[in-house]
Amino acid sequence: MDLASAKQIGAGLAVIGLAGAGVGIGNIFAALVSSIARNPSARDNVFGLAILGFALTEAVALYALVIAFIILFV
Repeated sequence: MDLASAKQIGAGLAVIGLAGAGVGIGNIFAALVSSIARNPSARDNVFGLAILGFALTEAVALYALVIAFIILFV
């Protein structure tokens, strides 16, 4: 196995974290819609927390993507 093949395999393994982030984001917004449907008056409180959770989960996805690019191009 040469270096290019190992880099591609490593980058592919690093991108697996993006699947987990996608599931996490789906769970966050599913819970947001459910909670707003149950109690519409709590929308202002719940929406801020959902956006915070989205930002933190998306940060994990971006870190995984950056690691994959570092493996490929450095």
